[in-house]
Amino acid sequence: MKNKKTEANLSMIVSKTFSGLNANALKYLLPLWIAPLTGVMFRCVFAAVVFWIISLFWKQDKTTRREKITLFLLGAIGLYGFMFFYLLGVSKTTPVSSSLFSSLQPIWVFILSVIFLRERITAMKVIGIVIGLGGALLCIMTQKSDDLASDAFTGNMLCLLSSIAYAAYLIASNVVLGKVSSLNMLRYSFLGAAVSSLIVMAFTGFDGHLFSHFEWQPFLILMFVLIFPTTISYLLIPIGLKYLSTTLVALYGYIILIVATIVSLSIGQDRFSWYQMIAIALICSSVYFVEIAESKDKATASK
Repeated sequence: MKNKKTEANLSMIVSKTFSGLNANALKYLLPLWIAPLTGVMFRCVFAAVVFWIISLFWKQDKTTRREKITLFLLGAIGLYGFMFFYLLGVSKTTPVSSSLFSSLQPIWVFILSVIFLRERITAMKVIGIVIGLGGALLCIMTQKSDDLASDAFTGNMLCLLSSIAYAAYLIASNVVLGKVSSLNMLRYSFLGAAVSSLIVMAFTGFDGHLFSHFEWQPFLILMFVLIFPTTISYLLIPIGLKYLSTTLVALYGYIILIVATIVSLSIGQDRFSWYQMIAIALICSSVYFVEIAESKDKATASK
């Protein structure tokens, strides 16, 4: 078990590091080399193809027709919706701000759980939510549009919506995940997302400057996004969920924000801002409050 936990910790570190670099890579690509919705299509279709190829060499658990349809719809609506809002948002704001809103996902998971699953409310959780929303509001109201963020307010709001969409997808998929394998969940949900992306592309049209004016650097960055944050990262997450506590998995989400901040400031994709640093501190504190309160509730319930 000790080796499994070490493997799980390493899996989460690698997965979240890739996710942090994903924000920087997407900021480089969008919208100059690839339009956001074209980028969504590439990510969804590429991942779906890879997961289905992997499933050919991996013994699969039996999945009912109803479960397949449910996973397909989850991907077509929830997973695609998350990527739709996220890539549109990243194209308009900075990687640090987009990662900041991604860090709010545990907060939205709790709020949606209270509304739909009657999750128990405690004072510590309420404090965490208030602090987190304060950090998000600070980022939204203080960040101005400039040469690094073409429309900061709209981009931040889209990233906010993306974090809510992904939280809803997580809650719904967790209900199904207890009945199906993680690979089955990935291949059917990404299949649904891929179909949605192709339908949208039929109306919006393919828009990829990279392929009409080919250059190696943006192409290699696109391949990095497709292989590492999109495919490998999603394959590694179930390992962490299986052997680590929910609290620890949630806290690993801070790596995304740390990596995106360091890389963004280093390569000039963002500028240092005290308002942004305060917002980061508030959101990190809020997730800590909510997750620690959640772990205490589970500990109490298990006694």
